[in-house]
Amino acid sequence: MKVRRDFYLQQLIAGNNNGLIKIVTGIRRCGKSYLLFKIFPEYLKNIGIKDDHIIKIALDDIENAELRQPLTLYRFIKSQMTDDNTYYILLDEVQLVPKFEEVLNSLLRIDNADVYVTGSNSKFLSSDIITEFRGRGDEIRLYPLSLSEYCEGTGLRPADAWKDYYTFGGLPHILSLETDKKKLDYLTKLFESVYLIDILERHRIKNKAEFEELVRIVASGIGAPTNTSKLSNTFRSIKNVSISTNTIDKYLGYMEDAFILEKATRYDIKGKKYIGSLSKFYFTDLGLRNAILGLRQQEESHIMENIIYNELRRRGCKVDVGIIEQRYIDNNNKWQRKQLEVDFVVNEGSKRYYIQSALAMPNDEKRKQELASLLRINDSFKKIIIVKDDIKAWTDDNGILTIGLIEFLTDSNSIFTA
Repeated sequence: MKVRRDFYLQQLIAGNNNGLIKIVTGIRRCGKSYLLFKIFPEYLKNIGIKDDHIIKIALDDIENAELRQPLTLYRFIKSQMTDDNTYYILLDEVQLVPKFEEVLNSLLRIDNADVYVTGSNSKFLSSDIITEFRGRGDEIRLYPLSLSEYCEGTGLRPADAWKDYYTFGGLPHILSLETDKKKLDYLTKLFESVYLIDILERHRIKNKAEFEELVRIVASGIGAPTNTSKLSNTFRSIKNVSISTNTIDKYLGYMEDAFILEKATRYDIKGKKYIGSLSKFYFTDLGLRNAILGLRQQEESHIMENIIYNELRRRGCKVDVGIIEQRYIDNNNKWQRKQLEVDFVVNEGSKRYYIQSALAMPNDEKRKQELASLLRINDSFKKIIIVKDDIKAWTDDNGILTIGLIEFLTDSNSIFTA
């Protein structure tokens, strides 16, 4: 079945003729080329754009090998523009062109050229690419399939798709594979032969085993507060080998640049400031994470938290990890302090939401535990608990919304309107 990816199509539509280069970024194999070369041209034709005003160039096609030279590519595009109407220029794998930045900057000077590009190697996937076009580029960040898109592609109901989705993730090719073994083999080979090699080659990392071990350590600790010192200590205890905090920091940055990982920084809610001591790391695609670990450590609570994070980011929200301090008197009648965590502090424009992820709340004690941090937040922003149970959303006397996971994942307005 076809996945329309309407959420991203609308972003491309919104960027029409805005004078900027539309740069589609995202982890490799998440569907960038399909969006730019299949979905978007279909839309353009449906609104009356003629074929000869849609210039599509797949630069990884051998037939277009000559166009990988900057001046040749630029002159070819110019030769196709024979009138003053808008031409939609779609370039795939643009990083194959040396000095492609100069080509794109030159195209920006053509009044009736509307330019859209994507690429899929480590150079292009680096978040640095937007810096090259600061003020002149419009980034459309593409994520792997959401649960809704996964269901659209498989025909499954969300509840029936959940286990496969959190196990094998949302890279689109997964939909075409019939068995669990084929899915795991695909993800394992993809990480080893594509993602890993890209990072090692781009950054000239000589110690492959060291880097791979760090990836496994981070994969095994999703949702756990950590920092470079803790990771260094963990590495030492597991491998009995020392790795510096500076090296770990660089390695983590490489994975973030390639969109494999995202970091959520801790935020002091009461003090209204960021705390740099500990952060959380989440995988952009859970299938890759699970393949790295050989399908071990399938803790559904941590995986659910990661998927909620990804969905919030997919919707364009800025997401931090919240901390709020609790003061109490201990058994010795002395004041003590401890920090309570709010899983996500979510900012969307001027709006803010505090969200807790709870796999289950089987009794009042567990609900009290999940409410503890939320009840100590004194501002008026919305507070939410997302539970795995398929329940009807309800709001308690404290104004805290409890909503089911499937409703949250499949209804983008669920926490904003409920």
